[in-house]
Amino acid sequence: MGAERHGGRVLIVEDDRSLLELYTEVLLGEGFEVAAAMDGAGALHALQTGSFDVVLTDVVMPGCTGVDVLRAVRERDLDVPVVLVTGSPTLETAVQALEMGALHYLLKPVASSEIVRCVEHAARLRRLASVKREALRYLGHAERFMGDRAGLEASFNRALAAHFMAYQPIIRASDGSVFGWEALLRTGEPSISSPLVFLEMAERLGRTRELGRLIRASVARTARRKRGLMFFVNLHPDDFLDEALYDESAPLSVLAPEIVLEITERSPFDSVPEVRERVRRLRALGFRLAIDDLGSGYAGLTSFASLEPDLVKLDRGLVREIDSQPVKRRLVGSIASVSRELGITVVAEGIETEGERETVTALGCELMQGYLFREPSAPGGDELSMPGS
Repeated sequence: MGAERHGGRVLIVEDDRSLLELYTEVLLGEGFEVAAAMDGAGALHALQTGSFDVVLTDVVMPGCTGVDVLRAVRERDLDVPVVLVTGSPTLETAVQALEMGALHYLLKPVASSEIVRCVEHAARLRRLASVKREALRYLGHAERFMGDRAGLEASFNRALAAHFMAYQPIIRASDGSVFGWEALLRTGEPSISSPLVFLEMAERLGRTRELGRLIRASVARTARRKRGLMFFVNLHPDDFLDEALYDESAPLSVLAPEIVLEITERSPFDSVPEVRERVRRLRALGFRLAIDDLGSGYAGLTSFASLEPDLVKLDRGLVREIDSQPVKRRLVGSIASVSRELGITVVAEGIETEGERETVTALGCELMQGYLFREPSAPGGDELSMPGS
């Protein structure tokens, strides 16, 4: 007895009318519901007006390619399988199709039985993907990186279009005044659950430099309106390889004396070539440097010495409940003491209670940051101001 067949809704895109009629007849006979289009425009219209379990599309068509159809599918649904069919195969097209997430890449002429087999396989995977998402939601897990490259690109592009920068104050321990503001990446795209996921998507897609340029331009626009304030901007290690970072005419470079560039210990920095020369170029523009998340991992003494940071920001894990944990007090006290000897300013991040604030101040941390003072927020009517700042 053959496998049970459950059908589903299939969109067929084929500019050869005889093949379109053949595929339609075969799939209708197997219990599928079928919608048909003879070109890219018809396919895009069908995708805008209906939902499908499988898309079967020719590669070369008037108006757009099968890969274009695949991208359009991913803009609407990460899980719909796409089967590509072509009579003019090329290695470039095949590689692109598979990289973008095509489930099958079939060469014409294709036997009816092969069409049925591939579409049935795709429909089953569609059902499996739906159940998997349901299980993830039930278990409370984030849906990170589900779908193929085309789906990730669609989500990432929406996230870029909806991005904004939130700002959190960095406070002087001595008098509670505002020393500066850290710019934190955010997006209104609902499929991106956190800034970390946003950044990891950029890494997976090879678009970290694009994202870095967008962040720096966004901060520059705000900083130009608020001259005299200090802004902290996070860098990805890949940003150091982007020549745009060193362009003296770049929007952020023009404001360099009012900018602190943060490099996190959470990312491997040792692999960046010619670090000292790159740091020299940044300092020549007027930037100051900070090591973020100190104590969290990757950066060793070599990276620390190469960067010669002006500031270090303690990992919030060292700060959390520090008032009740002697080991953390000893560690932070030692870091603060040695940093003073090196002429480095210490920022205690993640301050949420008065006890934490009082303790890090007593231990010698000059600057503080955390929800106790203010949550990150986009510039609004107050335009980066605080009572008493």
